[in-house]
Amino acid sequence: MGGKAEKGTPKYIANKIKAKGLQKLRWYCQMCQKQCRDENGFKCHTMSESHQRQLLLFADNASKYIDEFSKEFADGYLELLRRQFGTKRVNANKVYQDYISNREHLHMNATQWETLTDFVKWLGREGKCVVDETEKGWFVAYIDRDPATIAAQEAKAKKDKMDKDDQERMLEFIQKQVERGKKETENEPKYTEFKRESSQERLTLNLNLKRKTDEKKIELPKSALLLTKKETSKESSSKRQKSDSKSNALDEIMEMQEKQKERANRKDYWLTEGIIVKIVTKSLGDKFYKRKGVIEKVIDKYGAQIRLIDENVKLKLDQNHLETVIPSAGRTVRFVNGAYRGLRGTLQDIDTDNFCCHVEVAEGPLTGRIVKNVQYEDISKLAS
Repeated sequence: MGGKAEKGTPKYIANKIKAKGLQKLRWYCQMCQKQCRDENGFKCHTMSESHQRQLLLFADNASKYIDEFSKEFADGYLELLRRQFGTKRVNANKVYQDYISNREHLHMNATQWETLTDFVKWLGREGKCVVDETEKGWFVAYIDRDPATIAAQEAKAKKDKMDKDDQERMLEFIQKQVERGKKETENEPKYTEFKRESSQERLTLNLNLKRKTDEKKIELPKSALLLTKKETSKESSSKRQKSDSKSNALDEIMEMQEKQKERANRKDYWLTEGIIVKIVTKSLGDKFYKRKGVIEKVIDKYGAQIRLIDENVKLKLDQNHLETVIPSAGRTVRFVNGAYRGLRGTLQDIDTDNFCCHVEVAEGPLTGRIVKNVQYEDISKLAS
């Protein structure tokens, strides 16, 4: 009996079991969208009349079909990446394995890309994903360009800016209070301890009293002298404690504000226009490895267009392929992350053992403040 097996029969069930799951890619015909189970079946299919008609259609306009297949493959891959992983950074091959687990997926050999690496590089060039290469392979992170998402990000950025302005005003107010406290301390009278020049000297008071008898000298008891000395010392100590407590309170307020500013300005992106960076990826070849350049434009927060120093060559790179540059002491730097993000500073000292620096803030309400233990990745040299 010829033809297909009837539904529900043992042969029909056996065929379904055999067809379940992925089959070998070399026995799949994309034009006919037919998967064969073995070499003999694929050979019979290629000799069929329907397959020959599809080949003639493909020959008439090959680029049209390849473009359609490429678009379908890219859309399916990106949709899976967006829906399953969001904007998280994930291994590109893991996403691909999840994509091809669907038997109805479009095969890559029908697209313009020969390998997954070529496809991932294309995603990066087109700005659809943030891509980077590591020892474990290529990683991708989806860039969400949905209008609602962009609006939410802009609203968050606006709120962060308002919070930052409020913090700067508070810091400016605190700085003025500190300066006023210092001036008040300097203008306060200084009290010194009362000391007698000689232990045998007596303190006498001359009281002009109108008496019939002769004027007599009244001696001040020693207990009174000791009491006067204690009161003078106590008053001086109280003044010093009051000044110290005022200074400690202001220091605590400034430290609290600095911690709040650190939490608000600490981001997972740090690229800033006008700073000098170093290329640390080998994917561009040895010609560009370890070369330095100036960031001319920041693209979607995580990417940047840089111009090589001493050479009119421009490159578009992700921040994972770049690192900050630490100049020598006395040079100008830019805070690219943390509490003082965006401000200029002057490098004072470099602690090579702990991979950190001491930087003096050069602008804003806290100009002149020395920030200690700043990590290398939080500052970068400014282009002259």
